[in-house]
Amino acid sequence: MPLVLSLLDLAPVQRGRSVRESFAASVELARAAERSGFRRVWYAEHHNMPTIASSATSVLIGHIADRTESIRLGAGGVMLPNHSPLVIAEQFGTLATLHPGRIDLGLGRAPGSDQNTQFALRRDPTAADTFPDDVLELQGYLTGKSRVPGVQAVPRADEVVPLYILGSSLFGAQLAAQLGLPYAFASHFAPDALHQAVELYRDTFKPSEQLAEPYVIAGVNVFAAEDRDVAAQQMKVAYRARTRAFITRGGVGGNFTDAEIDEFLASPNGAQLASMTRYSVAGTPEEVRDYLTAFAAGCHADEVITTHQASETADRVRSIELTGAAMAAAGRV
Repeated sequence: MPLVLSLLDLAPVQRGRSVRESFAASVELARAAERSGFRRVWYAEHHNMPTIASSATSVLIGHIADRTESIRLGAGGVMLPNHSPLVIAEQFGTLATLHPGRIDLGLGRAPGSDQNTQFALRRDPTAADTFPDDVLELQGYLTGKSRVPGVQAVPRADEVVPLYILGSSLFGAQLAAQLGLPYAFASHFAPDALHQAVELYRDTFKPSEQLAEPYVIAGVNVFAAEDRDVAAQQMKVAYRARTRAFITRGGVGGNFTDAEIDEFLASPNGAQLASMTRYSVAGTPEEVRDYLTAFAAGCHADEVITTHQASETADRVRSIELTGAAMAAAGRV
């Protein structure tokens, strides 16, 4: 079977750039993915992070949908414990009504924020404990089979918005299998349990109205360029910036030199941070194609969701175009 290719856009706010420029870049990336044969683009919910602009996920999805034509768009994901299921059903029912056949809804149970931000969100510390019940309540609203007497989500689209369970541990794999939903693993930044989680999901999957067979999406970081050395340099620059953001607790500041960042990543203290991007490829289109094909086969993924994190928008757009063209030329998508 051909490998499905998709895109996770983290809507990064580059140093010295504005949030408006980040949104404009997201439009460019979605258009590039659309013309390059990608199945979908997802946006992730994060809060209180100055370098990520996708906090109002449903609003951003609507903005991108208005500026593209056919590509599927969705949340990868909405952190459901931050919200009431009814509100999310209303938001995505609205999106699917305005953009029929194009809207996905990925769900996670992490806060997408720090402890103080959780308080500002009015999130109950125990909210994650009810995640399975909240997923079922949300599903009821989206299918017109509400579990809350007398309450319906309005508007509700003619189609049923498909749900996906996101995770980086065995919990999400078990829940997705139990509910018969597709499973997306965040291996682009939390790789450790990938193979074990996918195996558990496939072994325990129960068919549902939405899905007859298990379906796995796995994340990979991609830097594609015509020249291998250029791609490698793009990855080095991007991961230095990422490390600075972690060290400065998500801020855009930090006076660490490149040499100091490289030294930290090579140290025992930086090894764990460096290992988070284990599933990354930087190279020519052919090298990226071969890596993605082998990665998907190795973890039994039906779909690879790629993040293209070069610092410059033009380089990210080109990485998407080259990846899509290489996969298509080889008949892989």
